[in-house]
Amino acid sequence: MARISGVDLPSKKRVEIALAYLYGIGFTRAKYICQKLNIAPETRIFQLNEDQVSRIRGVIDSEFHVEGDLRREVSMNIKRLLDLGCYRGLRHRKKLPVHGQRTHTNARTRKGRAIAIAGKKKVTR
Repeated sequence: MARISGVDLPSKKRVEIALAYLYGIGFTRAKYICQKLNIAPETRIFQLNEDQVSRIRGVIDSEFHVEGDLRREVSMNIKRLLDLGCYRGLRHRKKLPVHGQRTHTNARTRKGRAIAIAGKKKVTR
């Protein structure tokens, strides 16, 4: 089992799929890494030797921000927006969508589960 940037890559998966398990590396970057190192993308992780794994590790460390560093950078960017008090920061603070999506319906992923408002029924007199 190959370990890159603190993540164990699944050994039975293809290289380009397994590399996408790293935070900050998607399918396109995984294909780029395979092309750069002349590794066939359909090769399985358990078929790689130590030299190939160390070369993959070297390319990832030198060219990309991944895992902890990237997570820290993203959280610092969000914190900066919150401190500035700009529109995007306020949207983050209220846990609402930031990029202009509608909130009348949908937006459940960002807002969380729908909560019924108690005591809102009309009272007839």
